Amino acid sequence: MKGEGLNLMLVSLVVALGLSFYVGRMHAAVTLPPDAKPLKRQFYKKLNTCDNVEAYVTYQVKLWWEKDKSITAKLVKLLYADCMVNGCDGSILLDGPHTEKAAPQNSGLDGFILIDKIKTVLEERCPRTVSCADILNLAVRDAVHLAGAPSYPVLLGRRDGLESKAAWVDLPSPSISLEEGLAFFKSKGLDAQDYATLLGAHTLGKTHCAAIHDRLYNFEKTGKPDPSMSKSSLDKLRQQCPKSLKKGQKDPTVFLTDKKGDGYRFTNNYYSNVLSYDSVLKVDQDLLFNYNTTQLVLEYAGKFEQFRREFALSMSRMGSLKVLTGKQGEIRHNCRVTNKNNPKLK
Repeated sequence: MKGEGLNLMLVSLVVALGLSFYVGRMHAAVTLPPDAKPLKRQFYKKLNTCDNVEAYVTYQVKLWWEKDKSITAKLVKLLYADCMVNGCDGSILLDGPHTEKAAPQNSGLDGFILIDKIKTVLEERCPRTVSCADILNLAVRDAVHLAGAPSYPVLLGRRDGLESKAAWVDLPSPSISLEEGLAFFKSKGLDAQDYATLLGAHTLGKTHCAAIHDRLYNFEKTGKPDPSMSKSSLDKLRQQCPKSLKKGQKDPTVFLTDKKGDGYRFTNNYYSNVLSYDSVLKVDQDLLFNYNTTQLVLEYAGKFEQFRREFALSMSRMGSLKVLTGKQGEIRHNCRVTNKNNPKLK
């Protein structure tokens, strides 16, 4: 895409120089978290352990994306569920009745099979070398790029966590207040700009009607809809999400941003929806009720390239939270099980 090279150069420049800047009255960091310091560009190539790892991952993601474009949103959600709980250590990928994957907040997570496929390919070419945590970060980068985001550089060298507990999962619901959302991000090492920027990923996906039922029919137990939702959106969503389901009827899903046909393209329409009070989720609409986040909504709605650039940076920041490196953790042979519990390694 025209201008993409310059945008990536700018992202790399601000990261390298450790700059920071103001958006409106908000001071926003544009450096990666301190945990990211051990991570490196082309980590496996420099060690001569898996020179073509990125090409292998890109190829597999593209094959999948060409058949199922919803994979982008699924992978982004998977990375969020991993990094925003106990850091980017691939612990969300571990199977088990009491793992993070089994937590109620992670019900409906998808994309695991593609990660398994990529891991199988890499184990054939570079055995016990590339971590599942790195695979997930690379796969997300490639998937969002195919959808229209920039192909930002991913620093590598993460290692995989040795445990995963459902009790760790503290991911908030989509009905949280703006203040609670900002506080949650701050507790993880991210800021208000990351919050407003990463919510823009909602331009890619869907949600179940159950997540917005209160906004449509009983907002804050008033028996009325959320007054911050436009009438046109309310009428449309009520048609898609009935007040009550028939016996045996599955909970329907709706696109979070539907102005681009199939709803799986990376655009800035999400921010236009916020401005016109057409957001599906309350957490998205609430961006308009804070000075700093409103300024970002206005900027991103009017400047798509700026949104693309800042999205790349915020994804890099999230993907660097509490990473394991060096001799910490392990390189899993199978992303779904630790090496200690892998019967094939005994």
